[in-house]
Amino acid sequence: MLQERTIRIIGIDPGLRRTGWGVVETVGNSLRFVASGTVTSDAKLDLASRLRQIHDGLSAVVHHHRPDEAAVEQTFVNKDAVATLKLGQARGVALLVPALAGLPVAEYAPNAVKKAVIGVGHGEKAQIHMMVKVLMPRATFEGDDAADALAIAICHTHHRQSAQARAAFAGL
Repeated sequence: MLQERTIRIIGIDPGLRRTGWGVVETVGNSLRFVASGTVTSDAKLDLASRLRQIHDGLSAVVHHHRPDEAAVEQTFVNKDAVATLKLGQARGVALLVPALAGLPVAEYAPNAVKKAVIGVGHGEKAQIHMMVKVLMPRATFEGDDAADALAIAICHTHHRQSAQARAAFAGL
């Protein structure tokens, strides 16, 4: 019988002030919490310096936890164009860090994450937190950003096979 391989996944919830991250492991259908946290940037600094803080913080997390794959939440369009642009720049860093580490990076819409974790595409943050704890009772997270990042990682565990198939098909 073949031994199933453990896959370590980092989920990233990008933000300019706070970028949440969560690391899980999956073997077959089982899911295990590894770690979670938040990378923060100093609002008093210029944009470039803040983006570097996010880069450096996420790079340290990726280096320490050595994930095999990454998943990043897609940006929703905000009414404030400037805020959306800044969020997009933080999201660019969130995509770049795992890509520089050689990881495949998947992207998921917020509604897809909610549907994978709570069963419907619309829900409150409290529902996401509760389901993350149900799915991984040992999970610890401080704040919405880390919990959302874990939800993104969980979403990827549900969709990674189809994402791999699409990537393989695109390479033909």
